[in-house]
Amino acid sequence: MVDFLTAHGIDGATVLEIGGGVGEIQLELLRRGAAHATNLELVDSYDAAARALAAEAGMTGRVSRRLVDIAAAPNEIEPADVVVLHRVVCCYPDYPRLLGAAADHARRLLVFSHPPRNAVSRALIATQNAVCRLTGRSFQAFTHPPAAMVEVLSRHGLRASYRHHAPVWQVVGAERAQAGG
Repeated sequence: MVDFLTAHGIDGATVLEIGGGVGEIQLELLRRGAAHATNLELVDSYDAAARALAAEAGMTGRVSRRLVDIAAAPNEIEPADVVVLHRVVCCYPDYPRLLGAAADHARRLLVFSHPPRNAVSRALIATQNAVCRLTGRSFQAFTHPPAAMVEVLSRHGLRASYRHHAPVWQVVGAERAQAGG
């Protein structure tokens, strides 16, 4: 993910990471030249560790954290040059809404990861969801159709230009379609 973004130029860029957890990816992008990162979360459970990590890296003033569901409240978030969603789309039931909002906020680049959609991943996620239900957790994971996710980006003016297929996580990188090109 980081290599795709840096290969396309992130010097001085603003980064919006949706569900960035403690912020390792955004801190790495800041180290490689991005100017500022904003992290969006649905819960504040990562905040203390994220603040400590940013302070340790000397980047406290270059990172903002907010509790906002971009799919539900897209107007509360400013666009950014780069949007990152790592291990997030599979945790959100309405992927068209989430990816559409994310794409609308990407001025230049968007990168996201997702589990492969095959029999093994579907069985693993079904088992994980069953364990969550049995233990009273409301969390649910999903194996959304990869081609349909890429189509959402396309409908919002982004062109998928990078794909990395690995056994556990697959990555899609997309660029904003240029006017006249």
